[in-house]
Amino acid sequence: MIDADTRALLMRPDLAEAALEGLVSARAYRPTEAMQAAVPLADVRDDDGNRISQLLFGEAFDVLTREGDRQWGRCRRDGVVGWVAVAALQSGVCVPTLRVSAPGGVLPFNALVDPSRDAVGDVALMPVGQFAPDLATVAETLIGLPHALGGRTETGMDCAAMVQACLMACGRPAPRYADGQAELGQAVAAEDLQRGDLVLWPHPAGGPGWTGHSAIAMDADMVIHASGRAGEVCRQPLAEADANQRAEGFGAPIFRRL
Repeated sequence: MIDADTRALLMRPDLAEAALEGLVSARAYRPTEAMQAAVPLADVRDDDGNRISQLLFGEAFDVLTREGDRQWGRCRRDGVVGWVAVAALQSGVCVPTLRVSAPGGVLPFNALVDPSRDAVGDVALMPVGQFAPDLATVAETLIGLPHALGGRTETGMDCAAMVQACLMACGRPAPRYADGQAELGQAVAAEDLQRGDLVLWPHPAGGPGWTGHSAIAMDADMVIHASGRAGEVCRQPLAEADANQRAEGFGAPIFRRL
């Protein structure tokens, strides 16, 4: 797997962002152009076309280069690097004042808006800088949403995106993938697991846009996670989730308290 410390850098053998000149080797260096998602959601894809994440309305995307109808750059909110359709982006970045604070509206949960410019429609909003108090309570509002690898919204989200959405809603650092989430907070023992702790299963290989499996503890015995096996965000006994993940080649769970 790519080192988590370099995964968010815009660099290829032929081109790197200007901020990396003198730090990495590339044939050319170029400044990025700040852009912003102008559609409710846009897929972020890797070089092979795999969806590895999504960009939400109002999120900034720093573009380094364009090829045809797609642009290569970095999602500023979580550092994911990939390709986004040109039609999904607009030039410039407006400072958002409000965040979508609940799923189910015309814009996805955690989208960023500026009501002076954006026609946001019927959505629940919260001022930027105000947050939900409890990860587990936020996770409970997502139960029943469909599972989709690379997804970050109510139309489908993967396990790490579900945890990321809860972290964002609570004003916490919010890595996009499980390996980054496994670095948050402090390690706790399984017997000390509490509501709101993170439960993460690393994977030795991973795949496009995923590095393990993520969940949020409801208590010492129950988790909420976006389960590919169940096809949705669900509540499940920790022992059952652990058995399923290990049967699919994941490692022993890691427990983290924020």
